[in-house]
Amino acid sequence: MTINPDRAQDVWKDVGEHVQFTVLRLLRKDQQKDQQAMAEFADRSQAIIRSLKIRDAHLATESGLKVAFGFSKKAWEYLFPNASQPKELETYEGLTGPEYAMPASEGDIFFHIRASNEAVVYEAQTQFRRFLKDITEVVDETKGFRYFEGRAIIGFIDGTEAPAVQDAAGYALIGDEDPDFINGSYAFAQKWQHDMDFWNHLKTEDQEKAVGREKFSDLELEDADKFKNAHNVSSKIEIDGQEQKIIRMNVPFSDPASGKTGTYFMGYARHWHVTKMMLQQMLDTSDFLLKFSTILSGQLFFIPSRDLIDKIAAGELN
Repeated sequence: MTINPDRAQDVWKDVGEHVQFTVLRLLRKDQQKDQQAMAEFADRSQAIIRSLKIRDAHLATESGLKVAFGFSKKAWEYLFPNASQPKELETYEGLTGPEYAMPASEGDIFFHIRASNEAVVYEAQTQFRRFLKDITEVVDETKGFRYFEGRAIIGFIDGTEAPAVQDAAGYALIGDEDPDFINGSYAFAQKWQHDMDFWNHLKTEDQEKAVGREKFSDLELEDADKFKNAHNVSSKIEIDGQEQKIIRMNVPFSDPASGKTGTYFMGYARHWHVTKMMLQQMLDTSDFLLKFSTILSGQLFFIPSRDLIDKIAAGELN
């Protein structure tokens, strides 16, 4: 069996212009009812996506509607108790380092929706919610956006180290190492709130040393010119001398009047252990970004392939 991106959900390209992340908690009042509702949602969600692609003219472009949804380990065990599980799916319980920590948060079902038209994002989430509102409650809803030139909210180009689009699928999608879950993906969602006053009071030269790149040109600095805990040093992982990559789809979020501004970290990976190693190394080296950030949430979700969604819709995993 080989990876086929056409059979995957939208996990390997296109960060989007308007973005929404939603985390739901299952109420767990009636397991059989919940399973039936999830089967109906799995079926209807694909029809909703197809309908919206017809209704909105913007979707003729590459910046059209992209949707991925998935389940935590606890949700998978509850909804599909007789089914096997993805090999690396676990309940994220947080990570710690010498100075900082990355806490875990609740969440059973996760949505990542993006489009060039915010009305499409709104309509997609609203229609999805119709089929899940009786069995879930909202834990978190975060709206993200594309900042100038696709930069992070701290002013630097984001995603420079990510694989090129033509290579991305192999880093994002599960392969024949776990054939029952091929073309699925491990999604790690994490919400960072930044102290923008602290960051904006730093000199540009110090910001560059903290990130490891020039702010305007995006050229990487020489190692001697970076802080030892520069972000692009702390987040770089190698296994047996081979650099490991994930697909990052980070976007800024903000309530500017209240000053609550941050980054929603969204990482898709073929192997969860690669993402986990990156996070732990960021903690172990006290990544400079942690100096002015508060991490508000974190959870791991499995994003099933389109073929597996069809099986869920047919009730084959119950």
